[in-house]
Amino acid sequence: MLTIGCHLSSAKGYAAMAKEAEKINANTFQFFTRNPRGGKAKAIDPKDVEKFHEEAGRLGIQKILAHAPYTLNACSPDEKVREFAYNTMADDLKRMEYTPGNCYNFHPGSHVKQGAEKGIELIAELLNNILRPEQSTTVLLETMAGKGSEIGRNFQELREILDRVELQDKMGVCLDTCHIYDGGYDIVNDLDGVLKEFDQVIGLSRLKAVHLNDSMYGLNSHKDRHAKIGEGKIGKEAMIRIVSHPALKNLPFYLETPNDLEGYGAEIAFLRSVWKES
Repeated sequence: MLTIGCHLSSAKGYAAMAKEAEKINANTFQFFTRNPRGGKAKAIDPKDVEKFHEEAGRLGIQKILAHAPYTLNACSPDEKVREFAYNTMADDLKRMEYTPGNCYNFHPGSHVKQGAEKGIELIAELLNNILRPEQSTTVLLETMAGKGSEIGRNFQELREILDRVELQDKMGVCLDTCHIYDGGYDIVNDLDGVLKEFDQVIGLSRLKAVHLNDSMYGLNSHKDRHAKIGEGKIGKEAMIRIVSHPALKNLPFYLETPNDLEGYGAEIAFLRSVWKES
């Protein structure tokens, strides 16, 4: 079965997100752990979490994905910004244990003229200070489009971070289709080649989730502007190949397209109709 969902608002709690997922025939979803621009997280209600687990069991919801706020920059040259990243991620990972066994995704950050090597060093240092052997959550590095001084603009940079993390079993990667296409990986004309390179550099066993987004600007643009499925430069045919590819088809897919709930429902219905089981 295709595991697919979209980004939902966590403002009303976990149980409400499960209900919204049901409305659009989603069997997973992504959510921000707190305001995407940062700030204090809303207190978790244990009764809400208990209700969510009941709903998730009934609906077959699996592998939900938490997303760190966009303001988190683990490799900023500003020590206070790095401290915010540390405090936020540490708190988020504690909160994730209310829904054990899921994933937590974050943008690696921007080195801001320090150089990629220094940025990679700082990100790995933060992860080594935060990750705990007892945690059940897998932390995912997201592939980035390469705008500005972003870390994660290619598979090699992600591999260099992973190589420096001590608790290897707590780490994985989230592949964003818009980001890697904008970053220069031609998933439209050479999906097999891109996935082969990912496997050689990082390892497909590290790939835990896919952000399924079309791209407004396209190959090598380094713009990171998402488009609705079939309305961007990647296109519907390539999206069908992506969700049905043997190396990807059993992973959870998360839509981050510019949609309302009804629009997400339409995209999910389309992708379910074209997904090839064998």
